[in-house]
Parts: sequence; structure tokens; C-alpha cells
Amino acid sequence: MEPIYPTTPFGRRTLSLAQVAHQMVANQRPQEAVAHKWKVYHDIRTAAFRLCLSDRALSILSELLAFHPEVALTGDNLIVFPSNEQIALRAGRMPMSTMRRHLALLVNAGIILRRDSPNGKRYVRKGREGATGQAFGFDLSPLVARAAEFKELARAVLAEEQELRDARSDFSILRREIVKSIATGKEEGIRPPEAGQGALTWQDVQTTFEAIVARKPPKATLGEIQPILDELAALCASLRKAIEDHLEPTIMGANGAYNEQHIQNSNPKARIDLEPAPQEDRADEIVANPEPRRPAEVVFPLGMVLQACPDIADYARGGEIAHWRDLLSAASLARAALGISPSAWEAAQAVMGQKPAAIVIAAILQRGATITSAGGYLRQLTRKAELNEFSVGPMLMALIGAKNRAKKSA
Repeated sequence: MEPIYPTTPFGRRTLSLAQVAHQMVANQRPQEAVAHKWKVYHDIRTAAFRLCLSDRALSILSELLAFHPEVALTGDNLIVFPSNEQIALRAGRMPMSTMRRHLALLVNAGIILRRDSPNGKRYVRKGREGATGQAFGFDLSPLVARAAEFKELARAVLAEEQELRDARSDFSILRREIVKSIATGKEEGIRPPEAGQGALTWQDVQTTFEAIVARKPPKATLGEIQPILDELAALCASLRKAIEDHLEPTIMGANGAYNEQHIQNSNPKARIDLEPAPQEDRADEIVANPEPRRPAEVVFPLGMVLQACPDIADYARGGEIAHWRDLLSAASLARAALGISPSAWEAAQAVMGQKPAAIVIAAILQRGATITSAGGYLRQLTRKAELNEFSVGPMLMALIGAKNRAKKSA
């Protein structure tokens, strides 16, 4: 006679249609189907929120799986029959009432099935020759039948969590970009972006930004944070355009400084006196008022600068610096973010030159928290440059050396 597998629970428990559906899924699984019990458990743990399972329910499921002697779940011999005392003891001496409640959660979720004996006890019948016969307890066959479903559910949960992490990261970046862009616009006197209703003030932009950020809940879901991200991205793009439109005339007018300039003379026979002798009657005047000498602008390779100061690329358009004009534009934005006043920046450019001054800004940005006052530090370097006591070469070499030492220690 074929063994009868009970489908109804013992005692006062009722049989629900959901339980019948779970039993049908388990019975329709192929007999050759195999599932790794701990991999299935990992998928269920990952998707526990979707399955409405608590940590204690997962702990009980782990103990039930531990009672099964094989790692691979397959065939019909998938019933474990530990007593309530054994389960509670191995689950950290869990109270009996709590254990029963979480066992019911596992059954209702279709993770396990009840195979109750006539008297409700859990045991296995032995055959005449001592072989294992019919068992009564908890059936693990749904884990095999639904293994692919649990795996796909876990994959979807992980993908959603990654999207949420990316969205939160984008929110932080956009918030920083907007805050510093507004500060730069106020300090530099940049014209605010225009909205549909007309021109705005920087206070209007600040109010709009704060209203958007205030709509984000403390634990926002992906659906709640995405519309906020769209609005912040649009606001950030308008601010970026306003700053770039302000810088465009300055950059276009300074194109001559980006190219190597040299003196051309159409008359090759003309004599050029690099240091003409002063006239006797003006010698005293020249000595008394000597013309200040500006050191030659020594420019290092752009690749070397980016190797020493990679963080400056965060302030470049598209996050990439391909030409010196990109570095100059990024340095102008980084200067405002570092809190360096326009007067200190103009003085540094006048003494060092545009490119060396931009390199110094990139180096100050790279050193980050080690410099307490970026503006004061830049003024100090400018004074040293006036006395020919500072050049950007040793600063770049020090940054590259520090990076190499960090790589070796890692």
C-alpha cells in the first residue's frame, strides 16, 4: 500500500486555500529536481521582506534545514521531524509560543509544509527490517519546487537595493553640486538662471532648492526619490549653464594665453637689444624705480598634473580634463568651492601665471583637509612666488610621491 501523506493540519488549525496551492506546487515538481539547501536559504533570506518573513522565522528555517542530513534536496525523503524542544533549543532557547508563531509564518508563506501525524507528534515509522518508512513533520519539498522562484526574487531585490543606493548617492552629489554652485553664483555676482515665470534671484533659487530637498522622506523608496532626483538634476543643469555662460567670455578672451606665444620680427637684420644700456641722465631714475621682474611661466605636462591632482576633474565639464582650458575652467570653479576670494585668485594669476596658478588650486584641492585655510595658503604661496622662493614642480612631485607610497603600502 502506498504511504498516505497528510495534507491537513492536526488539531484546531484550519486548512487554507493558500496551503492547498503550495502543496500542489510541491507535488508537481519533477522527481529529479535538485536544490542546494543553503543556496535556497540564502535567496530566501535576501528576499525575506518580500516574503513577509522575520529574522526569527529565518532562524527556525535554518535549524529545520540543519536537521536534514543531506546538502542536496531531492526526491521524496524531504521530511524532517524535530520536536518543538529541539527546535527551540537550537534556535537560541526561543519561547515555545514565539516558535510556533514563526513556524506558522513559514507554512503560510509556502516555504515548508505540515505533514502531521494522527496524534500531531513528529516521528518516522520504521519498516520491518529497520529501514526508514513514512515520516511525519515538516516537508521541505517547496524549497525544491520554488528554488528558481526564490532565486529570481532575490535577484530582483538585490537589483532594487542597488538602484536605491545609486539614487541616494546621486541625491548627495546633486545636493552638493547645487549648494556650491549657489554659493559661487552669489560670491561672483553671476546672473541667476531664468525660470518660466521670468528672472530669478539667488534667494529664489535657494528657496526652490530647499523646497525640493524637504520633500524627501528620511527613508525614501526608489519611487519616492526618483521624481526628486529629476527636479534636482534640472536645477543643477540650469545652475551649471549659468556659471558656464558667465565664464565663456573670460575663457574666449584668454585664448591667447593658452597658446605658446613668441616674438616675430619681419626684419631679420634688425638688431635687438635685450638689455639696452641706460642713459647716464636716467641711470639714477632706473635704479631708484626698478621694474619688477615676473618669473617665466613654467608649465608642466597636463598628464603629470592630472596624475598628481586627479580630484580637480570633479569640477570639469563631464568630469574630464582634456586640454589646459578645461583645467583653467575647473580651477576657477574649485577656487570658489575652496572658499578662496577672487582677489587672492587674481593675485596668484598675476604673479605665477594662469596655468601655474590653476595647478596650485588643483594641488590645494587634492590635499583637502590638511589645509585649514585655502585662501591664506594661496596668498602665502603667492608672496613666496614674488620672491622666487616657490615653484609648482616640488609640490607636484610631493603629491605623486605620496600616491606612489600609498600604493606600495596597500
